[in-house]
Amino acid sequence: MRRLIRLVTIVALASATGLRAQSGPPADVAEPFKVGTFEIDGTPRVALVLRDAVIVDIEAANAALERNPTYPRVPAPIDMLDLIGRYEYGVRLRLYEIVNDLAASRALEGSRPAFVHDLRDVRTLPPIRYPGKILNAAVNFYSHVNETGTEEERREARRQRRKNRGVPYLFLKPSRGAVIGNSDRIVIPFGRDRTDWEVELGAVIGRAAKYVSATDAQDYVFGYTVTIDVSDRGGRPPGGNPLTSDWFVGKGHDTFAPMGPWIVPKEFYGDPMENLRQTLSVGDEPMQEATAGDMIHTLWELIEYGSSIVTLFPGDVINNGTSGGVGMGTAVRGEQRFLRPGDVVEASIDGIGTLRLPVVAETEPPGGTGARLPPVRTYRGGDRP
Repeated sequence: MRRLIRLVTIVALASATGLRAQSGPPADVAEPFKVGTFEIDGTPRVALVLRDAVIVDIEAANAALERNPTYPRVPAPIDMLDLIGRYEYGVRLRLYEIVNDLAASRALEGSRPAFVHDLRDVRTLPPIRYPGKILNAAVNFYSHVNETGTEEERREARRQRRKNRGVPYLFLKPSRGAVIGNSDRIVIPFGRDRTDWEVELGAVIGRAAKYVSATDAQDYVFGYTVTIDVSDRGGRPPGGNPLTSDWFVGKGHDTFAPMGPWIVPKEFYGDPMENLRQTLSVGDEPMQEATAGDMIHTLWELIEYGSSIVTLFPGDVINNGTSGGVGMGTAVRGEQRFLRPGDVVEASIDGIGTLRLPVVAETEPPGGTGARLPPVRTYRGGDRP
């Protein structure tokens, strides 16, 4: 008899809580949302973004929702990595419930709860402040192949690339220190006068992936964000180690991985291989515009390749590469053009949002013994500032 009572109790509890979460979110949510990290009252908070203008503090909204006894307790995510890792384990359902409750109570109209803020009143931080890994695809758009060559050379290089796609090329980009958010400053490192831009789509991994097939890769994605692969084209100085390629120098400086302004969960974005459009401008000058049709390897092939080398974890980011129109290229403008102090970079992806970042120059650091990366002008010459 006791076993029977216990079994009935377990079933009742499961139907009220666990099974509800496992069955997935409601078929409809009142309106689509994005998720991001914002400084609210001096503290980083994970939040919902509604209408690209309204910020809802998830922890505070969740606590308000749970005052209604019909909602079971679901721990609010402590940061974006926690939100992503638990999204399919109850958090998505809770976020849908928060949005639906706000819509039903018309809480976004007129007098708002204290946990609802205007975007302009909070500071936008990188959505994932410290991703575990950032993987970038190198030369993954046909329009970016041999941008410094003549028109005939570019045409032939792209023909050869189509003939021999091979496997993708991915490189690691640093996280902490390199990742910055919307309105943060891109810092040109001292003496590195060939700082370039590359707008990219960032695919945020949603669950652990190892040896994932491209045909299943979309199932492992949480959502999408805008990224910029800021690049130092100055290279290594001559002498010493005979290696001439240095991806750490080219990609690894502080502030060289802008990300944001938020993340769109994949159910609200659709298939990027069908609807992707990414653009970048410097000041009033359009520099880049591309769609997925220009990509050499699909986003799903990048995930297959990356997961064949290293396990991808929730919150890791894979960037899809960039298109023609970068600063070192001469195909679009007829001459090279690199970032200068005072520039403002705007990178956008339709359906996600826009990153807008001012550019500043780093002041000359004191001290040193000669082992530092030297200014480009000391070994390449020229009169760049």
